[in-house]
Amino acid sequence: MNSRWVLHDEHPQVPQMMEQINVPRVIAQILLNRGVSTFDDARYFLKPTLDDLHSPFLMADMDLAVERIAAAIESKEHIMVFGDYDVDGTTATTLLYLTIKLLTERISSYIPNRMTDGYGLSIEGLQEARSRGVTLILAVDCGITANAEVDQAREMGIDVVIIDHHVPGDMLPNSVAILNPKRADCEYPFKELCGVGLAYKVAQALAEHVGLPENAVYTHMDLVALGTTADIVPLRDENRVLTKYGLDMMQQTDKSGLQALLEVAGLREKELSTGHMLFMLAPRINAAGRMGDATRVVDLLITEDQQEAAQLAEELDEENQRRRKEDTLTFEAAREIVENDPFLREAKGLVLASDSWHPGIIGIVASRMVEAFNRPVVMISTKGENGRGSARTVGDFHLYNAIKECSDLLIQFGGHHHAAGLSIEKGRIEAFTQKFHEVVAARATPADFIPRLEIDAEIELDEMTPRMVRLMKMLGPFGPANHHPVLVSRDLSVVGKPRTIGKGKNHLRFRVKQNGRVMDAIGFGMAHFADQLNDSRDRLDLAYNLEENTFRGETSLQLRIKDIKPGTV
Repeated sequence: MNSRWVLHDEHPQVPQMMEQINVPRVIAQILLNRGVSTFDDARYFLKPTLDDLHSPFLMADMDLAVERIAAAIESKEHIMVFGDYDVDGTTATTLLYLTIKLLTERISSYIPNRMTDGYGLSIEGLQEARSRGVTLILAVDCGITANAEVDQAREMGIDVVIIDHHVPGDMLPNSVAILNPKRADCEYPFKELCGVGLAYKVAQALAEHVGLPENAVYTHMDLVALGTTADIVPLRDENRVLTKYGLDMMQQTDKSGLQALLEVAGLREKELSTGHMLFMLAPRINAAGRMGDATRVVDLLITEDQQEAAQLAEELDEENQRRRKEDTLTFEAAREIVENDPFLREAKGLVLASDSWHPGIIGIVASRMVEAFNRPVVMISTKGENGRGSARTVGDFHLYNAIKECSDLLIQFGGHHHAAGLSIEKGRIEAFTQKFHEVVAARATPADFIPRLEIDAEIELDEMTPRMVRLMKMLGPFGPANHHPVLVSRDLSVVGKPRTIGKGKNHLRFRVKQNGRVMDAIGFGMAHFADQLNDSRDRLDLAYNLEENTFRGETSLQLRIKDIKPGTV
């Protein structure tokens, strides 16, 4: 991996924390790394409850939104939930649809087509709303910058309530209500809810306003866990509570669609984690929007017909397989372009374009290209009138700032430190390629291109007791702002002969020993270390996640390797 290991210094408060909450040294260190420094903080972190959630009515405009929705229900207006085509958008759409469906039959949903409608509120979507007789649109996971579209809706006689977590522009749309904790005038205590988290808050408030039982909303927390995990928002505060309880709800979900999705993903009998949501369920849902029509996702999630659910889940699974094949073909083509172009071989930042690349998958391929070439990458699909691009970065290099310096060549762009999107006239791609390379060359340092591996604590293998493992699980759910703890153990010896495993023999399984304790270790995608481990008589330092592995009904501890270094770092 060749990463730069950054080990947290041991906090001076570790002994005090160990005594206060009766935990081992490593658990105390991990909690302190996450800013948990008091008994009350530790209670909230290790044993969060639904009582820790904030009142939805603390959010600016929540009362206005709920009153307008309730009035529409009372007067039998047609309400449309207008969502986005990703996991967050489709789960948010489903949650609001199912909640409001308990109160009125005059409810429908709309998910735009990525290829023909683009992102967010659109004229096409508004025209569809008008044709259905809609007088109230709930724009969820979109709409915060749709000023012109909201004005157009008003002219059509359609009110809009915006439920969006993206950063607002300088001027807010002229809508009935705007639910967004990132509004400058919103005093809601937690700012990082995603679209489905906000939808849950709206459903909570509506249920309270009209007198629905609390369980009518709580039962949809499985959708919240799925959408929150997939949207890569920080898993702290409310996101952590919602995801923790949502995973439990997912384990026993009564939704036919989620049951069918778990079945095709091979997860029905497994203890579910955020990793399962992110890497096994989310790709199948996202594939529908990337490769076709994401309306099928909402159809899947709302159906009560098990046969229909099984059929739709199978379709999504097939779409995902098709998407993966497309990923591979696009990646191979992109890699060949770089290897055959002298300028690109040396360029500090890579810009690649083709009219044969599907715009729905170039972001995924950009991430793979970053791994292959260890440089910031912009992938552009030139299908259609203009080029549409997705960009990803490496290490600490700030991608958004680099693209911003090239903005005079772009139609529009957006994003953040690690990922961005853009549109560009085809005739300007060559100039953008040159300028992006120059910006990266001028701004980047060698350290920017070395991936950082944050390590929580150093540990001896014989410290791993069953109780410590139980406490480690209580630190979850894991994700952004609460990553799975990374531990390091030093001066380990390899026991026996390492084996390459998996369909393509890409993974590495071996055993290590320290002070008489022997542990299993697995390194996914690390088969290239096999010869090195076979030939080496030196000790190893391993960075890893500690996890439980269940095989043929037997559960044991194993080290999931993040990186391997010889000797002591």
